[in-house]
Amino acid sequence: MLCALSGCLVGPRYHQPAALQEQAPASYKEAAVHFKDGIGWKEARPDGVMLRGDWWRIYNEPALNDLEGQLNINNQNIKQFFQNFMAARAQADEAVSQLWPTLTANGSALRSASGQATPMTALMTSLSLSWEPDLWGRIRNQVRAAEYNAQLSEADLENEKLTEQTQLAVLYFQIRGQDALEQLYQDTIKADKIALEYNENQFKTGITGEISVAEAQTTLENAEAAATNISLLRAQYEHAIATLVGRPASDFSIPLKVLNAEPPPIPIGVPSQLLERRPDIAAAERAMAAANANIGVAYAAYFPTITLGGEGGYKGGPTFAQLYNAQNRFWSVGPTVSEELIDGGLRNATVHQNVAIYNAALASYRQTTLTAFQQVEDYLAQVRILSKQLIQQRAAAKSAARSLDLEMSRYRTGIDPYVDVTTAQTTLLGDQQAVINVQVQEMTGSVQLIEALGGGWDRSQLPSPWQVSAPPSAAETAIQH
Repeated sequence: MLCALSGCLVGPRYHQPAALQEQAPASYKEAAVHFKDGIGWKEARPDGVMLRGDWWRIYNEPALNDLEGQLNINNQNIKQFFQNFMAARAQADEAVSQLWPTLTANGSALRSASGQATPMTALMTSLSLSWEPDLWGRIRNQVRAAEYNAQLSEADLENEKLTEQTQLAVLYFQIRGQDALEQLYQDTIKADKIALEYNENQFKTGITGEISVAEAQTTLENAEAAATNISLLRAQYEHAIATLVGRPASDFSIPLKVLNAEPPPIPIGVPSQLLERRPDIAAAERAMAAANANIGVAYAAYFPTITLGGEGGYKGGPTFAQLYNAQNRFWSVGPTVSEELIDGGLRNATVHQNVAIYNAALASYRQTTLTAFQQVEDYLAQVRILSKQLIQQRAAAKSAARSLDLEMSRYRTGIDPYVDVTTAQTTLLGDQQAVINVQVQEMTGSVQLIEALGGGWDRSQLPSPWQVSAPPSAAETAIQH
């Protein structure tokens, strides 16, 4: 009868919500706009193909690949989330242990005397066996909740990895952008020095006035000051990358390399795939499953608890012969049944609390999914619009360079004053700087698009309940130094 009852499992059955997946549109709106436009960045095709594994390799940047490898091993935030996952696995093992009987050994020795009597020694040894059959599924629901929470912790770990990997890639392309700006300003400073020397010679020969020398000097000094500021930002980005890869900032550096990359084609798939690709969505769904299991735990409190117990042992004097004396041996076997008759509404309140926790988890899951759709649309729009802006900005810089050449010709023939040249120089420098800034934004936007798509992760990589309950290895449980 107990074996039959142990198959009972009270509480609601869990069903993963399918409403949002069914309501997902056939394609992303911004992708459709992009292909109507047909200008700039291109999406990888076909739709069913998605990124797998080390997503950053799509950029074909060996230095970035090396840094990402260091991050995955040495990043302290990732290590912290991994240990949180190991703790969640241990909690799942703790829950499983409740399904098994407990066997306890007890032993005692007592020596006593009264008045002038000879001291007596009494020995007692016993074994106690206790088992609570899981008649209503309370323990099994606790096990399920713990296993789902361990899966949630693993999804959190994968989400943290993706966040750190994305941050590193963004910083990497920002550094490359700073290197491009530094190269631009070094070229500008070189040209400004030549212009200053030319104006000084013109002034010495009386061809031009001192005002031209002052304007050329001002232009050079402004360029030098701006170049100095670029070094500050680059240093800060470099220090941030050092921390991400687990290195002291004092002995870490990244060689200079000018940004000359374009965002690669990225397979974005269809919106319905997003629910299987994002680790934060998987974590939100596992939180729902755990909350549902806890409702079953709360319902089990309405039913009686039966504990099967037995005890046997020896109680008597110190001699070995007395061990075989039947009068000194004892045993007892019997069940214990307990049921709360009056609890002041505690069980009702506990059930209502867990139902509310489940409903909150459901709302969180839906909000996480909606946010995911929004982020993909946002970064699709960013990459699409910036790629078009970059084409326009490069055209503007090309026109500004032509305008400067024309203005220099007019100045050298005495038609225009040098202040017109400095105005054209400032316009060209601003346009060239804008090209680099838009290029950096486009590259970092593509990285954030990959993050919004879930990187190279998918739900099939989530460990099963059996896997999270498996005994950890010695290396995983070792104290680290």
